[in-house]
Amino acid sequence: MSRLFAAALGFALTLACADFASAASKIEEIVSPGGIKAWLVRDKTVPLLALDYAFTGGANADPADKPGVANMVGALLDEGAGELDSRAFQERMEEKAIQLGFTAARDQFRGSLRSLSANLDEAVNLLRLALTAPRFDEEPVQRIRDQLQAQVLRGTTNPNDIANKRWWAAAFPDHPYGRPSQGTTESLAAITVDDLKGYVRNTFARDTLTIGIVGDIDADGAGELIDRIFGALPAKATLAPVPDVAMQGRGERIVVALDIPQTVISFGGPGLARNDPDFFTAYVVNHIYGGGSMTSRLYHEVREKRGLAYGIYTRLIWMDHANIMSGATATRSDRATESLALIDEETRRMGAEGPTQEELDKAKAYLKGSYALGFDTSSKIAGQLVQIQLDKLGIDYPERRNAMLDAVTLADARRVAKRLLDTKMLTLVVGRAQGPTKTN
Repeated sequence: MSRLFAAALGFALTLACADFASAASKIEEIVSPGGIKAWLVRDKTVPLLALDYAFTGGANADPADKPGVANMVGALLDEGAGELDSRAFQERMEEKAIQLGFTAARDQFRGSLRSLSANLDEAVNLLRLALTAPRFDEEPVQRIRDQLQAQVLRGTTNPNDIANKRWWAAAFPDHPYGRPSQGTTESLAAITVDDLKGYVRNTFARDTLTIGIVGDIDADGAGELIDRIFGALPAKATLAPVPDVAMQGRGERIVVALDIPQTVISFGGPGLARNDPDFFTAYVVNHIYGGGSMTSRLYHEVREKRGLAYGIYTRLIWMDHANIMSGATATRSDRATESLALIDEETRRMGAEGPTQEELDKAKAYLKGSYALGFDTSSKIAGQLVQIQLDKLGIDYPERRNAMLDAVTLADARRVAKRLLDTKMLTLVVGRAQGPTKTN
């Protein structure tokens, strides 16, 4: 029976809110009787509810000497709460096909609930218990600790994990962004139950809470649901301040020697804040440069023309305290130096010349058409509702976005390309490439 519920839930999530324009126009802000705000999209076409939420904090709230606390909390919240031990909690979710998810990002701790309407009371109760009364019993804590340590150990020999962790450590030394959010084997071993409880107590609070809800529910029902889940949380979080930080290491190439047939390359430079007036233009420029998958300049030069890699990408990453443009690829070790030189060349060319009118027109058309794919299920819509609020874009942003894209001119794109890419990159190479300025 539980499999039938799960199948029904998956099918419903796929079908829900396929019409992007309609969903975007139905976003409404609600306030619960307890004063908690949320964004709601009502959808009576399928009997389910998707709820996403975020608390400010995330891995940034980890103690400096114990990275990995937030990640460990996320792995343990469905391992027992209130009167339910780990087994009983998991059985309740399985019986009712309830999905609860918990993730520690850099700046936020995020969570989700997915449930059929018939099982919503049970889903709400389980999430309430997980957030307000997690047990952190000895057996699941040790089991999850062992699993997380095993993941970290595997990462020490994975070139992609090595490149990612070392890049962030070099870009943001002595800052929470530079710490491994999954922790280390040593830090995970040192984390205590008191650390886990302290993170929950200090981070899960109503004043930093952002909520998005999609489903077969009206404003009054959604308000009651919100208060049932979150109403008992502390009014204010107790978070240590995280300083704004500028990216370091620009112009450096760090090589981590590893005898592997394929070399992994991570590269990046400063980005733009989400509220920067040039951000939207930078988003278009990045799509042309490396973010457009099989249509980008880097993909064309590195993959299509020379066959140096299966793929290459870049993306803009905006955070609460820093912003970057980040890219990555992997290539044969004997072609790594060639690939690095080509990336440098294309970056300089894009920064100096900017895109062509044809590239700009194609990028704008794609970015307008593809945005609807972020609204084709209730789960995606709930996530979008949270992210748009976190980015402070306004409730009408989905309706304004196409006009904002249309307003990007070629002169804007060329000016912002220079601002974004006419800079020195920090490059992290894992493998056998030559020419480092610093070798580790």
